[in-house]
Amino acid sequence: MAEQNNSQECSIRILLDKCTGCTLCVKSCPFGAITMQDKKAVIDFGKCTLCGACVAICKFKAIELTTCKVEPKADLSAYKGVWVFAEQKKGNVQSVVYELLGKGRELANDLGTELACILIGDGMEVKAQELFSRGADKVYLVEDPKLKNYMDEPYTNVIVELVKEFKPEILLYGATSIGRSLASRVAVKLYTGLTADCTGLAIDKEKKLLLQTRPAFGGNIMATIVCENYRPQMSTVRHKVFKEAVVDKARTGQVVKKSYPGNLYDSRTKLLEIKEEESTTANLTEANIIVSGGRGLGKPENFKIIEDLAKVLGGAVGASRSAVDAEWIPYSHQVGQTGKTVCPKIYFACGISGQIQHLAGMSSSDIIIAINKDPLAPIFTVATYGIVGDLNEVVPALTQKFKEVLKK
Repeated sequence: MAEQNNSQECSIRILLDKCTGCTLCVKSCPFGAITMQDKKAVIDFGKCTLCGACVAICKFKAIELTTCKVEPKADLSAYKGVWVFAEQKKGNVQSVVYELLGKGRELANDLGTELACILIGDGMEVKAQELFSRGADKVYLVEDPKLKNYMDEPYTNVIVELVKEFKPEILLYGATSIGRSLASRVAVKLYTGLTADCTGLAIDKEKKLLLQTRPAFGGNIMATIVCENYRPQMSTVRHKVFKEAVVDKARTGQVVKKSYPGNLYDSRTKLLEIKEEESTTANLTEANIIVSGGRGLGKPENFKIIEDLAKVLGGAVGASRSAVDAEWIPYSHQVGQTGKTVCPKIYFACGISGQIQHLAGMSSSDIIIAINKDPLAPIFTVATYGIVGDLNEVVPALTQKFKEVLKK
């Protein structure tokens, strides 16, 4: 019998007398943690995550997984305040932070508590005032040359230490590539919950709980999730679902500087180079005008007419999931539930049928212009203006007309 235990009192073991050596568990393990020795399953505890996939597949009940027994954190009342992770790139605070501060201010007011930011980097203190002017009452600042650029391990270590010391009740991150990677690591280390890709946040005023709403089951329902027994309550929040906090340059706040032993900033990975994505059009999530293409384009070469219209309008190029899945355009252009959420002033949907997963990422656009040869396409149900026709004719005609009007 072999057994593994972890700090949450979970355990897994092979019951050797029942193991027949069928190898089903070996094939089922997504982490390659099980091998066969002398026709018996053996678990590599260095790789096993206790996911239980092998338990479900074993027909002979030869693998036993003990459910985790974790007691709720003893004193939840010790946790106070709403925090926002102030994501920065090259020393510039990302705009999603201002959106989180806008919603965070509402949450903090409902709870009667303060709103704070975590600012990590090197030479970042000058940015604290920006966060105060957007509603933060306090900024927890950690600076070190090793923290200049985002790295998973040191940033996770810093946030874990801050949370352990100051105990916020709510911690919000942008659902960016950095925020998604960071929040999940922090959640594991703090053994608390995390709701990813939220599109709505509110406070249950009776229970003082954070109500975290996100699409579920392929976007067919909206689920509201609570984290009752652990703290902090953590969410990643999609870009462009909340309005940015209003700027008030008269506001000030308190900077709390913290530093930690140098080994806390160490990482097992090394950052060699940062390469920005090259694009001839505007950033998708920041653009006021987006021209998106779908499978209706027919072939990848036809994205050229989408790019031409976007360039004339000073907009960005988007895409539906089906176009991305067909490898016509990189994932970074994908709009929708599994892509980016956008909220431009004008959204052109060209050759996009309007599946609910796509609508989840763009339906809050101020004006939606749909171009599709199928008059029954669902995209027309949300469109402000609809054009039924061949996009290979309509889009170039629009480009030419905008060139004339805009004198480009």
